[in-house]
Amino acid sequence: MSTDTVSLRIEFSGGLELLFANQRSHRISIPAIVPKDDGDVETKSADITYLIHYLRHNLLKERPELFIEDKTVRPGILVLVNDTDWELEGEGDYVLKDGDEIVFISTLHGG
Repeated sequence: MSTDTVSLRIEFSGGLELLFANQRSHRISIPAIVPKDDGDVETKSADITYLIHYLRHNLLKERPELFIEDKTVRPGILVLVNDTDWELEGEGDYVLKDGDEIVFISTLHGG
């Protein structure tokens, strides 16, 4: 694996897969070093905040408002980093590592 990219396994469930072309599992590679903000010349290591932005612009097929709110995932979406709640890993500030598995699970269901 190149040190210039981070390879990840991404999973969507609880209905989120419908927003991503009905595909539950994705294997992606993203840059290891990314801009701190859109268009910023300063850089940082790729983190989950960047991953959410990447997913929005590269994999999300419809209804972004059901996935993202205020540059993070909507309330009601659980995020697991290697089977651990992202809140225990620093949420969006978690620096992604090669081979990480990130799972997004919607707990929002119609009734």
